[in-house]
Amino acid sequence: MRVTLTTQPVKKETDMTNPIEQINKSLWQRWRAFFREALRDNETDFTRGPVDRALGLLAIPMMLEMSMEAIFAVVDIAFVSRLGTNSIAAVGITEALVTVIYAIAAGLGMGITAMVSRRIGANDRQAAAQVTGQAIWIGAVLAVAIGIPGYIYAADLLRMMGASEGVIAEGTGYTAIIMGGSASIFYLFLLNAAFRGAGDAPVTLRALVLANAINIILDPCLIFGLGPFPELGVTGAAVATTIGRSIGVVYLAYVLYGGSGRLQFRSEHLAIVFSLIKRMLVISAGGVGQFLISTSSWIVLMRIVALYGSAPIAAYTIALRLIEFAILPAWGLGNAAATMVGQSLGAGKPDRAEKSVWRAAKFNVIFMTILGLLMLVFAPAIVGLFSTDPEILEYGTNCLRILGIGYPVYAVGMIVVQSLNGAGDTRSPSILNFICFWLIQIPVAYWLSDQAGLGPNGVFVAIIFSESLLTLAAVWVFKRGKWKSQQV
Repeated sequence: MRVTLTTQPVKKETDMTNPIEQINKSLWQRWRAFFREALRDNETDFTRGPVDRALGLLAIPMMLEMSMEAIFAVVDIAFVSRLGTNSIAAVGITEALVTVIYAIAAGLGMGITAMVSRRIGANDRQAAAQVTGQAIWIGAVLAVAIGIPGYIYAADLLRMMGASEGVIAEGTGYTAIIMGGSASIFYLFLLNAAFRGAGDAPVTLRALVLANAINIILDPCLIFGLGPFPELGVTGAAVATTIGRSIGVVYLAYVLYGGSGRLQFRSEHLAIVFSLIKRMLVISAGGVGQFLISTSSWIVLMRIVALYGSAPIAAYTIALRLIEFAILPAWGLGNAAATMVGQSLGAGKPDRAEKSVWRAAKFNVIFMTILGLLMLVFAPAIVGLFSTDPEILEYGTNCLRILGIGYPVYAVGMIVVQSLNGAGDTRSPSILNFICFWLIQIPVAYWLSDQAGLGPNGVFVAIIFSESLLTLAAVWVFKRGKWKSQQV
């Protein structure tokens, strides 16, 4: 009998992993590695290589940095909202006043970023450090000139803004501490601007993470008197914020004097150079002007809203804090574009500078459109996290939804304006701000709210209208190309 042996073919082990899953995993790994690289201190030359890569390395920490700045505002209002309408209104009115400080600090920061980035692009680190030294002296003078009067006349400032006696009684301490501690605001802005212009964006991010952590811990302790801390009410929010910002400034000073990044800073760079200070003030004047114009217009808008009572003010305050939280990361992308423009011009590459702007604008439109849709859909739920007052809910929801419609347009405008500033052309945006905000926004806001009978909603509609005009005008100026020959 013959036995036939049959053998089964041996099956080879095969990788049954879905190819699409492999690709997705590989993409995720690359993105994660890129994200980690962006958050590390590095010596990347942003004037060479792919534009998208350079822009991404700058934008990631800068967007997160701006998110940290926005968290200050949201955390404060989240805790203060538990204290009632007067406390919320006090924070809102004070914020309108402090926007003048923000305007000066941010305007100076524009000049510093433009000057530092241009010198880093030209590979002159000593000159970049010297610019930073002059900025430190300017910050000291401004902190004294604004901080002392602001602390002494806090109640008068609230009264000037139309605050009720109840708001003045509860909010004077808050206003006094915030205004008196303006040095922490100035130096946080100015030193961050220097590091940002140098391309050391991770440093600024770490400073704001530290500042926010301190603020988040101290806020409930000082507002509500938890544990051994005194119960200071709304004043406690100001104390917590000022301490947090001050610690962030101390960290920036520590890194600056360490000289381990692109800014090789030493004590000799503090030597006063009047010609350099004059140049910085000339370049920054347009930046300060444009921010003073825009932020002072916000103060006037707050005054118009105040005509309708404390509830609309509270709603406007909550909505603006939430909008800041959404928009500031996008502003960080604008800062990245400004740094790219400054360094590219310093390296003699204007075409690279222009390409960076349009790429940043494209990414920002995508980001802001998504945010706008979220605001439209979830506005009631978002405002409801901060207040259950029916009036506040109504006005706050309207504000978020109306302004959210304009987000895609704002996205382009903020990139183009920041890029002009990064090139050192701060004059053009200043003129455009004056036309769009003072000559158009304020009259339209008053007419819509009063004559057209829209109330506070008319103010929100006027904001959309004027911001859209600003974007169109800024794009026209940018396309003319004169910024490419701007001297800093």
